[in-house]
Amino acid sequence: MTKVVLATRNGRKVEELREILADVCSGLELDIVGLDVFPDAPDVVEDGVTFAQNAVLKAASAARSTGLPALADDSGLAVDVMGGSPGIFSARWSGGLGDRANLELLLKQLEDVRDENRAAAFVCAAALVLPDGRSAVELGRFPGSVAREARGTGGFGYDPIFVPSDQLNGDPRTLAEFDADEKNRISHRALAFRALVPHLKEHLRP
Repeated sequence: MTKVVLATRNGRKVEELREILADVCSGLELDIVGLDVFPDAPDVVEDGVTFAQNAVLKAASAARSTGLPALADDSGLAVDVMGGSPGIFSARWSGGLGDRANLELLLKQLEDVRDENRAAAFVCAAALVLPDGRSAVELGRFPGSVAREARGTGGFGYDPIFVPSDQLNGDPRTLAEFDADEKNRISHRALAFRALVPHLKEHLRP
């Protein structure tokens, strides 16, 4: 198997990526591990100005420090009425106080915004960087709307307040009310990493 490092210490994201790629990487034998098995790998300053730049920064650092092909993603919530914010600052929107504080602050900022003006999208950039410096990056965009309150216990980040567009005319579940299989078929992260699969097959096929 080809060992590939995912540039995160978040075990949930490692498992999610394994599930996303399991059905679309036929012919590839990938052993995906997180940076938690490389305690000396440095943390990266995410000083890019786009999701794509930050994803490549993280993957490049992981590839250099481990000597392995590296995957990374950078993602966030872009709210139309806020000019695309929180965007690349999604994970630290509340000043580093965590997921719950981030979404509570966003709900407070949007409390006077009408339902028809609460359009948003989850955006993800997925990057592959090889130890020799070659790289590829792909984007996934998942449209929806911001709910008025958090609902659901699945997922993480802004999932409890994000209603996918195809739910708006039916059962208005948030992404946190989807089961893992449903989410992994349609999410922004799934879209981005599936778009990256041709690059994986080009560079990592045994």
